[in-house]
Amino acid sequence: MVADLTKCIRTDLDCADICTTTARVLSRHTGYDANLSRSLLEACATACRSCGDECARHADMHEHCRICADACRACERACRDLLATMS
Repeated sequence: MVADLTKCIRTDLDCADICTTTARVLSRHTGYDANLSRSLLEACATACRSCGDECARHADMHEHCRICADACRACERACRDLLATMS
């Protein structure tokens, strides 16, 4: 069913790239740019919400989509929680 999941796969890949980039930038132990960190966290939360919503649409048919949706929701919460501590 790859053809039916093209949008979902694309969203998954985009989200993974954004999450990986966010994690790499935030985990550096040198210099800190609060504005950049906030922007990355907001982008990551947005990507996770979008990915979680898309995967949730397929969660009843595909277990991996349910797992992905759950992981995306958890990551979105983590980003929002970190953003709250920065304000």
